[in-house]
Amino acid sequence: MPYRRTENVARRLAEREQTILGAAKSIVGEKGMGAVQIAAVAQRADIAAGTIYRYFPSKNDLVAEVIAAATDLELAAMRAAGDAAPGPLSALAACIATFAARALQERRLAWAVMAEPIDADIDALRRDFRRALATELEKRIRTAMAGGHLPEQDARVAAPAVVGALLEGLVGPLAAQPGTVREAVQMVTLFALRALGVVDARARGLVAQCALP
Repeated sequence: MPYRRTENVARRLAEREQTILGAAKSIVGEKGMGAVQIAAVAQRADIAAGTIYRYFPSKNDLVAEVIAAATDLELAAMRAAGDAAPGPLSALAACIATFAARALQERRLAWAVMAEPIDADIDALRRDFRRALATELEKRIRTAMAGGHLPEQDARVAAPAVVGALLEGLVGPLAAQPGTVREAVQMVTLFALRALGVVDARARGLVAQCALP
């Protein structure tokens, strides 16, 4: 019986932590990272502010966990899309399109998590997020090159360039309001594939095949 009670307590603690993170994430998605304050998160989660400090000693600890959770979620979605694709180029296109679609579906959240200025400690976490995205794309680019599907190029340079194009083109302050999510995703995916050396007709075919989330 003591083990069962301990298991139940652990489950409740985990659920409360997820409630706190969910509340913080919803605030970020609505108002940006700067709006994450312990009092606001406590009100959104309907728990005492003191309870949040038991899980996250500071606001930055809470923000860091929001970014870490977003990183894991986006990488998992990209990898799943790429792994399900029938070939190396299709995998690359699927990774790009999946990230683009998910970013546009929660545009404010994507910008806040990946680039919104806040402070140096959080910016370091954002760099880790962008680096992780670039690493995943670099792996896909190298696989496509090894199979002769892409021209030889420095994947270490190309992958971060694609990440930068996606961020600035989709969610950055210079990004235009898209006509539809699908049109915007197709446009940036086509742009990225062309930039990596995929001929236009082939790039258009790959984009048309992408199953958008």
